[in-house]
Amino acid sequence: MSIGALDAASAYGRAMTGIASKTGDVENAAPTAAPASGGFGAMIENMVTDAAGSLRQAEAASAQQVAGKGDLIDVVTAIGAAETALDTVVAVRDRVVSAYSEIMRMQI
Repeated sequence: MSIGALDAASAYGRAMTGIASKTGDVENAAPTAAPASGGFGAMIENMVTDAAGSLRQAEAASAQQVAGKGDLIDVVTAIGAAETALDTVVAVRDRVVSAYSEIMRMQI
């Protein structure tokens, strides 16, 4: 699967918007704005934590459905949210690795 620069930029923008909405700083939610607390490292930590939480929720919803106590719509919604969160983390990771590779190729 190939993730383009536009996909990574939009994933980063969604992540920044999510952090800004959690902190109440929606006006500065542009992809070029740094989050109020912690910068890029905090953003990555929040993304990974949110993705893990989404995966746990999807797993719990699936287990409830298998036990006959859950709704199929909830399972599909939880799995979709988990997939989106994981795709966002992977897109940002790919762009970071690509940027690191470019930096390492630079001659000083």
